[in-house]
Amino acid sequence: MRSLVIDSHTVLWGQTIMYTAYCLLIISLVAWFATRVTKPPGAARLTPKVFYLWVGFLAVLGVSLHLVTYNTIPWVKDDLHGSDDYAASYDITVGDHEWQLPETPLQVPCDELVRFSVTTTDLTYGFGLFRDDDSMIAQMQVVPGHDNDLLWTFESDGTYSIRSTEYSGPEGDGMVVPDAVEVTGCDQADAEGAAR
Repeated sequence: MRSLVIDSHTVLWGQTIMYTAYCLLIISLVAWFATRVTKPPGAARLTPKVFYLWVGFLAVLGVSLHLVTYNTIPWVKDDLHGSDDYAASYDITVGDHEWQLPETPLQVPCDELVRFSVTTTDLTYGFGLFRDDDSMIAQMQVVPGHDNDLLWTFESDGTYSIRSTEYSGPEGDGMVVPDAVEVTGCDQADAEGAAR
């Protein structure tokens, strides 16, 4: 049985709406407190019991938002439940503002857990996988002297570029490898990249 994984565009819009509403509720708490503190003595005031009930409600709501979105965020499943059993592993090196790939394009299977193991020889970089419409699929920070592994399961065919997502000086602006990753073997093409 496949777990429910929603595309990053849908996740972004859904999270934007939910967390904006949640932030507005938190702002209402601050406004409520400010009006309560500034009322003249003897004016009608809300009781501390109501105040703490509202704080408790916000805490429960915040935790619930995280629990509800847990399985819809694309990267959670692979990061939390990944193993050392990859269908493929790709060793990539980056240094002096250039990507070194074992081959171009990297041939990636569909519906299989793969690992991108990225090593930097000098600076901190970002490793991002992007669609043709410039929307990002996944990314991680690549830090010198550390294991930098991105686990991912592609669920649709497509061709993706690799870009640096971390500022590494003015030379980092052009750190793009177009058509660096080719995913094949899926029942469907990447609708997000094709739709734009």
